Amino acid sequence: MSALFTVIMPVFLVIGFGYVVAWRRMFSPEGVDGLMRFAQNFAVPVLLFKSMAGLDLSANFDPRLLVSFYAGAFASFFLGWAAARRVFGRSPQDAVVIGFACLFSNSLLLGVPITERAYGPEATAGNFAIIAMHSPLLYTFGITFMEFTRAHGSGVSAGRVAMRALKGVVRTPLVIGILSGLAMNLLTSAGLVMPQGFWGGVDMIAAAALPAALFGLGGILLRYKPEGDAATIAVCCACSLVVHPAITWGLGQTLGLDTAALRSAVLTAAMAPGVNAYLFASLYGAAMRVAASTVLVATGLSMLSIWVWLAILP
Repeated sequence: MSALFTVIMPVFLVIGFGYVVAWRRMFSPEGVDGLMRFAQNFAVPVLLFKSMAGLDLSANFDPRLLVSFYAGAFASFFLGWAAARRVFGRSPQDAVVIGFACLFSNSLLLGVPITERAYGPEATAGNFAIIAMHSPLLYTFGITFMEFTRAHGSGVSAGRVAMRALKGVVRTPLVIGILSGLAMNLLTSAGLVMPQGFWGGVDMIAAAALPAALFGLGGILLRYKPEGDAATIAVCCACSLVVHPAITWGLGQTLGLDTAALRSAVLTAAMAPGVNAYLFASLYGAAMRVAASTVLVATGLSMLSIWVWLAILP
């Protein structure tokens, strides 16, 4: 019971505060959008830059950790995609968006603060190892899958579709922050020493990232009204909150992950889909209501599911 109040509730209180303030019109929709642009385009990329720059690449990029997490993620995608096509009769493009909502965990805005509050700041190394690949890998996969779906029968070459997907991924601020941090990590290992004032500025912006993003997430969630498609939304929530972490937990145990890595992998897998699931749907104008409702409903349900996974984990 203590984990619910000491680990989970503080994070969701910040989200809830943002939700209430936006609901009561104490913070305008334009203000929420501006805060989220600051968080997603500047503060969070700086946080990722800092984390990647200081990550021990040899120690934290454990293939077993990545296999455990991403096997669960892709299994959830194909389960959601197949259910959308075969069970609910959705269009091919809708099915890709629904699969993406099952695939993309809110690894940064929820996964990092939950893990940090549960096990301490040093326990998030595995989280950031997952995050280093999360946006680049999953966006590349999602965009490529969608582009091939749209191009089916149109005669567009596979190389052109893949290049279009790659360009879309490398231009995103989160990926730029990750790649810049990895480059700084390699340069630092080669002997480069940056002035202390540089890292002081990085620390100040990075410290604002999660509180600003969580508060803004609350304001964004106000716009997502759960309407219709209840069965589809239920499948997405089940894939995100149950299937993905269960597969990750099972594989992690089988592959012999150490306790810290298992915690990072399972808790990250147990997070609700992030706003990126809705942004992906908006990008293609497909299954937007399902994606928006899934983000809202799964974020609320994740308070309980995270509590359960914290009790299961060693």
